[in-house]
Amino acid sequence: MSRGNKIAFQIIFWLYVAGVLFLCFGHFDSTPSVPLDFFGIPTDKIVHFTMFFPFPILAFLAFDRFTDSVKSTLLFTGATFIVGLILAFGTEWGQAHFTEYRSGDPMDLLADTLALFLSSVLVIVVDIVKQRKSSA
Repeated sequence: MSRGNKIAFQIIFWLYVAGVLFLCFGHFDSTPSVPLDFFGIPTDKIVHFTMFFPFPILAFLAFDRFTDSVKSTLLFTGATFIVGLILAFGTEWGQAHFTEYRSGDPMDLLADTLALFLSSVLVIVVDIVKQRKSSA
């Protein structure tokens, strides 16, 4: 991937992180009415899953120069997963302790964690397949 693409993905990654923080801490007085659940899953949990799923993918696209072997892929993706967990925990903790209009919900953290885990597994599989194709 070219240097220009790397810079673009890094900018997109940091804009994404800023967007997650905005969505987690923003005070939205007038939001559209949405159903409380979708096929039995609470809508806000789907939103949390959707917010955190891109984190490992965007981190990989922005910083994949660190993944030239299976071991480095696992280490990088594991570190990315932990950083994502810190972001997820920090947003929930911050909502509970620094806002009066939001609450920290352990189930939101569970949805965030599930999204980060599944996305991390996807990144690992795709990168290992990419490595094997390039070495063949």
